[in-house]
Amino acid sequence: MLQRTYPDQNCSIARTLEVIGERWTLLVIRDALFGLTRFDEFRTSLGIATNVLTARLDRLVSEGLLERRAYQIRPERHEYVLTDKGRELAPALLMLMRWGDRHYAAPSGPPRLAVHTGCGGEMGEDFRCRRCAEYVDLPDIEFGQGPGAAP
Repeated sequence: MLQRTYPDQNCSIARTLEVIGERWTLLVIRDALFGLTRFDEFRTSLGIATNVLTARLDRLVSEGLLERRAYQIRPERHEYVLTDKGRELAPALLMLMRWGDRHYAAPSGPPRLAVHTGCGGEMGEDFRCRRCAEYVDLPDIEFGQGPGAAP
């Protein structure tokens, strides 16, 4: 892991990696973009150890990427909702997804598709719909199953 201070590096990428560079962290953010909000949903989706997930969620909350909200009093339960800062990672994750689709997708195709909810067209790397050419913001993107999705 990179140091918390950067005596020899003046680099925004290095500082960003300290927050989101750990493998599980990006997958938690991915699942939050896909609509998951509850601890058990993240744990089931990721197959992650409870203590590791707790640490990742706590870090994302403390960094302001997720907001922790109570949804039940007894027993007390919380959900984790992306903040504006967290949602700003959507273009970067979409680009990583596209890159992975190009280089590492299953022979049957990508497991997920980013689709414009307005017309059903697939999203391009530039966040323009390939069908209607409209620029599409995150609330108007649906991440659905692609041809390579697991059954």
